[in-house]
Amino acid sequence: MRISRLTPWAAGLAAVALFAVPAAASAGQQATAAPRTPGAAPAAAASYDAYYAPAEGKTGAALKAALHDIIKTQSKVSYDGVWNALKATDQDPANPNNVILLYSGRSQSKSTNGGGANDWNREHVWAKSHGDFGTATGPGTDLHHLRPEDVTVNSTRGNKDFDKGGSPVGEAPGSLTDADSFEPRDAVKGDVARMLLYMAVRYEGGDGFANLEMNDKVNNGTAPLFGRISLLKQWNQMDPPDAFEQRRNQVIFDVYQHNRNPFIDHPEWVNSIW
Repeated sequence: MRISRLTPWAAGLAAVALFAVPAAASAGQQATAAPRTPGAAPAAAASYDAYYAPAEGKTGAALKAALHDIIKTQSKVSYDGVWNALKATDQDPANPNNVILLYSGRSQSKSTNGGGANDWNREHVWAKSHGDFGTATGPGTDLHHLRPEDVTVNSTRGNKDFDKGGSPVGEAPGSLTDADSFEPRDAVKGDVARMLLYMAVRYEGGDGFANLEMNDKVNNGTAPLFGRISLLKQWNQMDPPDAFEQRRNQVIFDVYQHNRNPFIDHPEWVNSIW
């Protein structure tokens, strides 16, 4: 059955989840991460059946439309509220005082959020200029694509599309960038893909925001488009959801937005839609 945000035990489950994930699942920290099992699903996967029931048996455009109708029902977080939310969603399971930075893979004190050179700030994985939604409550504050990142690395990534190749990114080992694209480290390539694909399903031109869609290009600029979809599909397969990503999805569902990223629960749906 679907977990209700109104039941007191759901909040308790989320609180326990903040500390229950083993250190080996620390957001793809390259030095400590355990191998991921392709196609791995959360232990409580059966509890999602009712949530996704309207999508059962559908494929392609029909599946995308059904998932949109499911996940568009959500609570919204203010942009200021994102700071504290990220301290919970991206908590380092090995150190509850820290968060894990997405591209850097670094564990850093929660208290060092801000705008300084070595602080962490709020990275919009779907760059907010792609569709011009800024930091308005909605896509600009959707926790399913907002992650903590080093201020300098965030600036280097900018609003670039995702592709392969380039020069090494300082303070983000394993990440590469060139003039028009950014390639994240291997341990979070799938995370990036699933966040972008969530956004393309969640925001379909309602809510007063642009219809966000995927394409197979870079240099999308201010168009509500993101690429490259062919590469993101590969990343979804090579880097399947791990315990950190699954826990993050659950905390967002239980505590904050009360909607899910379906591609973390069902990564196989990516190829069915795209």
